[in-house]
Amino acid sequence: MDPDDGAGRRGGSPTPSAGGRGVPGAQAIARAAHLLRLVTAAGARGATVGDLARDADLTRPTTHRLLTALRAEGLVDRDEHSGHWLPGPELYLMGSVAASRFDITATARDIVRSLAVRTEESAFLSVRRGDETVCLVREDGSFPIRSFVLSEGVRFPLGVASAGLAILAFLPPQDVDAYLERHPELVEKWGASHSSARLRTRIGDTKARGYAVNPGLIVEGSWGIGAAVFTRDGDPQWALSLTGVEFRFGGERLAELGRILLSHAHQLSTRLGSR
Repeated sequence: MDPDDGAGRRGGSPTPSAGGRGVPGAQAIARAAHLLRLVTAAGARGATVGDLARDADLTRPTTHRLLTALRAEGLVDRDEHSGHWLPGPELYLMGSVAASRFDITATARDIVRSLAVRTEESAFLSVRRGDETVCLVREDGSFPIRSFVLSEGVRFPLGVASAGLAILAFLPPQDVDAYLERHPELVEKWGASHSSARLRTRIGDTKARGYAVNPGLIVEGSWGIGAAVFTRDGDPQWALSLTGVEFRFGGERLAELGRILLSHAHQLSTRLGSR
């Protein structure tokens, strides 16, 4: 049995969100919301209760109890053959309503498609959600060898994938400092290349270059570049990115891909700013 602190957490580690501390039921809601994010991040394949318990830092009984309650409300579903947990039908209905306020995919899809056509690489649109980026759109280019690190619904912490690094680099310095202080676990989870010092170096390089480069730091041999997309007020709220195999992202071609990426990001920023 997993060690439990008496509240469903492994070893007494903090809950995913402390924002509602003191509000009755807030802890359970925060845990359920965290599980929903993990289930959706797993994509069409879904995730096992063991994987979800580990990633949520909860015991298996607590995780199963929360998932069962979410399933009763239609927010998650369970594949009876694989046992994997998947997004439920109510999430689709809720998302359809929320899309009218938050979804920019219809506005951006032709730009993402143009980026894929021009570069022949896989192109993406991601949005910032708190301390993470979430992929909204994927368009594959014509080059037959592709990277599958990123797809719709996949989340990464800011500073890990190229999209999140591009966004992080153009946040106010005090926000960058606060983010790095909040997330000392990046090194443990993503490796020494994600230490605060190394991230600050890559942030500086990104600001100087205009776009972020991820030289195979998530999956060896899979490179990515990302450019921030800004709101009318200059906030880096989204990012366009490209991924592909290493030999396609070297030398002069990297610089050319960067120029194309920045051009498309500027076009999308302008379009969103005029909405």
